[in-house]
Amino acid sequence: MANFPRVSPEEARKLIDSEGYLYVDVRSEPEYAAGHPAGALNVPFMRAGERGMEPNLDFLDVMQALWPKDAKLVLGCRSGQRSMRAAEMLTAAGYTSLVDQRAGFEGSRNAFGAVTEPGWSQAGLPVEASTPGGAYADLLKKIGR
Repeated sequence: MANFPRVSPEEARKLIDSEGYLYVDVRSEPEYAAGHPAGALNVPFMRAGERGMEPNLDFLDVMQALWPKDAKLVLGCRSGQRSMRAAEMLTAAGYTSLVDQRAGFEGSRNAFGAVTEPGWSQAGLPVEASTPGGAYADLLKKIGR
């Protein structure tokens, strides 16, 4: 059982708008660049490597350099799996105000590929292709990497 709330896209948007949460998109850099929740910042949990997607070994260090352990963060990915694993890692590292947006950007799907819960984009929530300073490379510069 998760030690953090898992919320719908609409609930995540409400936390961002009314409670000061920040959306951290943990998808890969190309996924983020193709479109993401408005205002989201990108810290990939997985990155493209020689053998396909591989863990981003800098994920935890970058998150800790950017945000204190009590930061109000909504984590989201494509379908909810990577963000849940990222939230588990961050919770184990002492983060206390995390929320996982469970259906991700494109929605949760069953074994047959059918959407079981609409994601951020299908819910009609604001999407953009570029957030000033939000790309992973921009965030790395911010922390001197």
